[in-house]
Amino acid sequence: MQEFPHHYTVTALGAVEGEVELTGERLPTLRSASPAELGGPGDRWSPETFLVGAVADCFILTFRAVARASKLSWTSLQCDVTGTLDRVDRVTQFTHLNVHAHLTVPARTDPDQARRALEKAERSCLIANSLKATIHLEPEVDVAAEPAGALTGVAQ
Repeated sequence: MQEFPHHYTVTALGAVEGEVELTGERLPTLRSASPAELGGPGDRWSPETFLVGAVADCFILTFRAVARASKLSWTSLQCDVTGTLDRVDRVTQFTHLNVHAHLTVPARTDPDQARRALEKAERSCLIANSLKATIHLEPEVDVAAEPAGALTGVAQ
């Protein structure tokens, strides 16, 4: 990892109407538009969905690092994030982000350790930490079933 501070540059290009084109060095071009709720077509990524997606993406990437450092085995993580956009003191802003994290871990994994790793990822996610919206984590841990015949001392 490089020393801080890090700098990220994105260029946005738009005309009077239509999509906005986002480019960055060595990155594929992305196109966005306003969401349907704000008068856009609703069939493109928007700044609002990018922000909510950034929280979900960052959560999973942060969890990977936390799990690796904790030596926690896991098989999959689905992160559904719902962002609430509202008006506060005549300013439109995200007020709340609800993060539903569904983690699947192998049999014999301690679900409490897995839940603690999810909570640590939520506290450590740099994108979420950069926002003033309230973040609420709903962790869900599924421990995979023991394979048939894998229990010790069981007659086969």
